[in-house]
Amino acid sequence: MDSQEGKTERASDLVPVSTRLLRIAELARKSPDMVFLTLAHHVDEAFLIEAFARTRKDGAPGVDGVTAGEYEVTLRANLGSLLERFKSGTYKAPPVRRKHIPKGDGTKTRPIGIPTFEDKILQRGVAMLLEAVYEQDFLDCSYGFRPGRSAHQALERLWDGLSAMGGGWVLEVDIKGFFDTLDHQHLRDILDQRVRDGVVRRTINKWLKAGVLEDGSLSFPEAGTPQGGVISPILANLYLHHVLDTWYERDVKPRLEGESFLVRYADDFVIVFATKADADRVYNVLPKRFGKHGLTLHPEKTKLVPFSCPPRTPGGGRPGTFDLLGFTHFWGRSRQGGWVVKRKTAQSRLTRAIRRTYEWCRDNRTLPLAEQAAMLAKKLQGHCGYYGITGNSQSLQDFRHWLIRAWFKWLNRRSSRKDRTWEWFNAQLERLKFPAARAVHSKLRHAANP
Repeated sequence: MDSQEGKTERASDLVPVSTRLLRIAELARKSPDMVFLTLAHHVDEAFLIEAFARTRKDGAPGVDGVTAGEYEVTLRANLGSLLERFKSGTYKAPPVRRKHIPKGDGTKTRPIGIPTFEDKILQRGVAMLLEAVYEQDFLDCSYGFRPGRSAHQALERLWDGLSAMGGGWVLEVDIKGFFDTLDHQHLRDILDQRVRDGVVRRTINKWLKAGVLEDGSLSFPEAGTPQGGVISPILANLYLHHVLDTWYERDVKPRLEGESFLVRYADDFVIVFATKADADRVYNVLPKRFGKHGLTLHPEKTKLVPFSCPPRTPGGGRPGTFDLLGFTHFWGRSRQGGWVVKRKTAQSRLTRAIRRTYEWCRDNRTLPLAEQAAMLAKKLQGHCGYYGITGNSQSLQDFRHWLIRAWFKWLNRRSSRKDRTWEWFNAQLERLKFPAARAVHSKLRHAANP
């Protein structure tokens, strides 16, 4: 106990988790070609406590049915057991419970994986290690699921670039089933370039091989990483950093004749070109590049969109539109009369939001009026919290309009009597101080093009 080695171990245990991560990040930044052979030694009880603190507590339970509250009752004992299994290699990745959530306008669904809460903690811990290493490698064009970056920053970067170039040609890309088709061997090869810690890599392999439980049936997919898994975003970013970002910046962009830029948020991205010749070249080679890494571009959703400022549109035609991150981008007139790039809520997203609100009003029509008002106000404010960008006021007002109509309709179906009038309902909205639909992201500004 009095040995120098023991003192060193106790001293290192007192190093804050944030300091350890900063040291990893600094080492990765100074040595971009360095391969990390040891990372797992940074993970101790304090590290897992931090991972627990960063893990969402309100998610649905996994296959074991254990909630965050139940796990926290004996937190230290649970984390001690988890740490021992992680370090010894005896940790077994539990199957992921799969459910389907609405996609687009709600007529289609996409699968999402729900790990157990304990698995989320360990995934968060490993993700913290990988993030410390790879944040130094990721490029500025990538915005998804990265610290200090957001979808709204990606939208602002896109708006700035389009405005500065006066538009151009936009390559709108959709990767078919990306999270379900991500190739495991390609991912391992990419990880080999930076992270070869045996404990970390063994655990990642277990997650890649973990079964999927759906409708009582257990399967073992040979590709993909489940959407919903805490580790999935960093692995997805890593994969596309190699397949797309660095390839575009180092191999493609220097060979282009005109200006071009890429904006990516997770697996959603667009590439903007000043000339059609450049756009055509990349449009033709992109499927081959992705195909080499086991990915397929959706043939109908991947398209080249003419998006020049109207006075510059070839042949005097109208420019096209494209979608990114739930917004439709188009050219329109500013209040001063100049041409500007505008954004509005994509129709599929607006339709889905209205449908969900309608269903909520139907299912909760018997709640007290004040309670309904409070919940619907939160839904409206949440909707505006994402879609409330400058220039999108009409779509925000449309959402509030249909929310109000759905609410009024189902209030009148609480009983066989339909004696509530719009005059009465409007008076209740005033009394309850039901909020208006307002833009909250005013930094995403519009300025007229010269």
